[in-house]
Amino acid sequence: MKILMIAPEPFFQPRGTPISVYFRLKALSELGHEVDLLTYPLGENKVLPRLKIYRVPNILGLKSIKVGPSMAKIPLDILLFFLSLFKLLTHPYDLIFTHEEASWWGIFLAKLKKIPHLYDMHSSLPQQLTNFNFSRSRLLKSIFTKLENWVLRYSQAIIVICPDLLKTVEEKGQAEKAILLENFLDFEYPQPSSSVGNDFKKQYASQGEKIILYTGNFFPHQGIPLLLRAMANLSSKKARLLLVGGSEEEVEAMKEMAEQLGIGEQVIFIGQVPPEKIPAYLTIADVLVSPRLSGTNTPLKIYSFLKSGKPLVATNLWTHTQLLNNDLAILVSPTPESLAQGLLFALENPAAKKLAQQAQDWAVEEFTYERYLKKMKEILKKATTSPRAAK
Repeated sequence: MKILMIAPEPFFQPRGTPISVYFRLKALSELGHEVDLLTYPLGENKVLPRLKIYRVPNILGLKSIKVGPSMAKIPLDILLFFLSLFKLLTHPYDLIFTHEEASWWGIFLAKLKKIPHLYDMHSSLPQQLTNFNFSRSRLLKSIFTKLENWVLRYSQAIIVICPDLLKTVEEKGQAEKAILLENFLDFEYPQPSSSVGNDFKKQYASQGEKIILYTGNFFPHQGIPLLLRAMANLSSKKARLLLVGGSEEEVEAMKEMAEQLGIGEQVIFIGQVPPEKIPAYLTIADVLVSPRLSGTNTPLKIYSFLKSGKPLVATNLWTHTQLLNNDLAILVSPTPESLAQGLLFALENPAAKKLAQQAQDWAVEEFTYERYLKKMKEILKKATTSPRAAK
């Protein structure tokens, strides 16, 4: 099958949706399909069999594109629309496969050429307006909601990445089109040897302190201030918090907060690191933490956290509990006191290690590449054999 995929993302960059797009492409390639990927001008060219990448020109001279909605994406999306139209009018395709807002014109193009449309729903775009503090305009949210309803109605098949999005699709009467395909795949980088890991750990815990690890961005919904306040409430002072991620400005702001809380020496800010270095930090960690305060998608890192065999402490909110339960993680209320208690339990109670082993066994069995390929086959069959959407 010849597929036109449209991804309004900097592809490839090691962040949420581009990682998901990569593994969609890898699966399609392994299943024998040819894919023309249309995407933004920024990013690394990934080489896969039967994949061709076409990029719109960088007319604005952009050096980066931030996560979530932004004004910079508007001219790029306009260019991407015209590139999509050109490719579709000059090449035969069997399926249009779109991500995020590309679904808006993907539906139009699919109708124009009378071919199926597959929508990869990574998030609810109306929710993104508030989650990323882009706009609180009721009018704009109403427009985004109507566009989302339109896409869901006229797509032949829909991929959702978490139960919350599946619930959204079900509430809008399109459940029969959807398949839940979580973003549980990630790149497998070499694990450091035990001797290298021990030497690495001494850099951050020279006196044998235990390490609590957070990895990810420092956006407000991630709850970094909550985590710092929890560290200030932690009765055990023989623990170090490693924070991997955050821009320079965000790191400086959180460093100042840590000093004000009197935990400056307990908190180590690593900053942003290449993805291939993350396994080394996971190896030396004693406890992993996700203090997220809001959002509805399951954080991508949770899948690798579960497979790590390390105790995981997470806030007892839907963003986590649509995947996690008390048999897989230590769930806490989103307060400094409750989070501190959860961290202390993970650090000192032997039951936490049993919980971590149980979570690892479950995740390794549940989230396999074979299952991923099987679900990709199912959604392609649904897209190409289901009746045309209602007019």
